[in-house]
Amino acid sequence: MPSLISTSLDKVLAGQRLDRDTALALAAWPEPEELWRAADTIRVHFQGRDFHLCSIINARSGNCPENCRFCAQSARYRTGSPVYDLVDTDEAMTIALDNDRHGVHRLSLVTSGHSVDDPTLDRLQELYRRIRARTAMRSCASMGFLTPDKAHRLRNMGVSRYHCNLETSRSFFPRICTTHTWEEKVETLRHARAAGMSLCSGGIIGMGESMADRVDLALELRELGVDSIPINILTPIPGTPLADLPLLSLAEVLTTIALFRFLNPEIVIRIAGGRQQLGADQYRCFTAGANGAIVGNYLTTTGASIDEDLEALAALGYRFQASEPAIP
Repeated sequence: MPSLISTSLDKVLAGQRLDRDTALALAAWPEPEELWRAADTIRVHFQGRDFHLCSIINARSGNCPENCRFCAQSARYRTGSPVYDLVDTDEAMTIALDNDRHGVHRLSLVTSGHSVDDPTLDRLQELYRRIRARTAMRSCASMGFLTPDKAHRLRNMGVSRYHCNLETSRSFFPRICTTHTWEEKVETLRHARAAGMSLCSGGIIGMGESMADRVDLALELRELGVDSIPINILTPIPGTPLADLPLLSLAEVLTTIALFRFLNPEIVIRIAGGRQQLGADQYRCFTAGANGAIVGNYLTTTGASIDEDLEALAALGYRFQASEPAIP
């Protein structure tokens, strides 16, 4: 009799969607290596060998009024995280040009805080202009909550993709943040899409949520039809309320990635912050269904060098040309 893994794999390859109960049964499969291999089969079938590279510039850091329990940039916690208004344009261009030389496909300007005001957008517009003029990278933004007007302004500035993580499942979210809601994040994603931007949204695993919460997040992202799913692995930061949480095991990380691939077979799944905690095993994420990564340093943690990432990924058979469908 065919196993649950093989029947689920056949359904996904045939274009069928798996339901929540099936995903939870896969999560409990006694031979996780079989699940990881099957997820990578799905990845190759729908995504081929193309690897999607993106990077970020921390354009405004710290002093955030929100109380997200994982975040070093919240003004409510003492973490020693850098605090500055806006990144120096020349410094940002140095980062951008280095990413472009390494073949990174997308670059996002990320600002701390609830949202950005018009004077801040005025200042960032020139930075976006310079990045577009001097690099081949597509522009992304991660700037908190959007109104329809701000979403359209970003699109007119050349931003083609907006990032706003749901962070975790709708039901678990109130245990992570109480100063804004999961629904407000969904509203921002809808404003971004209405303005003509594609959507990048994922979450953080290892915040005390269950595997069922992770499955629910994967299903919620599927329902929203996002174009890119970043998966962060919690880095417990001293001074935050989640500082003492244990690190996830490699097996749990790989199983989570595999489930996201089974439930979102045609979407780019990116491994973002926290993978450095896995050491050399971090590259096993890209044999369990993931096919993208944020490279370089992250917002408040340090990642592997871009050269190190490219060498390891090439050894796995990946290629790095831009292959996303077209939103410019």
